[in-house]
Amino acid sequence: MNAAPKKKPQTVAADKGLPKEHTPKFTGTDNPRHLRAIAALLRRPMPRENLDTEAGCSNGPELVAELRRRGLEVPCKRINFVDRDGFICRPGVYFLTLADRRKVHQWQAKRQKKGGA
Repeated sequence: MNAAPKKKPQTVAADKGLPKEHTPKFTGTDNPRHLRAIAALLRRPMPRENLDTEAGCSNGPELVAELRRRGLEVPCKRINFVDRDGFICRPGVYFLTLADRRKVHQWQAKRQKKGGA
């Protein structure tokens, strides 16, 4: 029996290979879904289904892609999980990096100074 080549671990976050000092600046957002997703991810890491519920959307991966295009990393770490039927699966859990948190907090502070919500 031929063994299939071992797959590289899946990661959803794109590594652009840029040094930390060259990471893109978070451009901010007024989109209510973005704001709810950011607030949820500041509280804790979460799988797509939970992010969908928190943000009020049905396509969490696209929502995360929008946040990434705005300058956040929002990596997705694959975890080992046993589903309700006892099968092993590898769902992804989205989280904010320390750099993401710093960007968001700086953006929030700047937004607050300007009198934004």
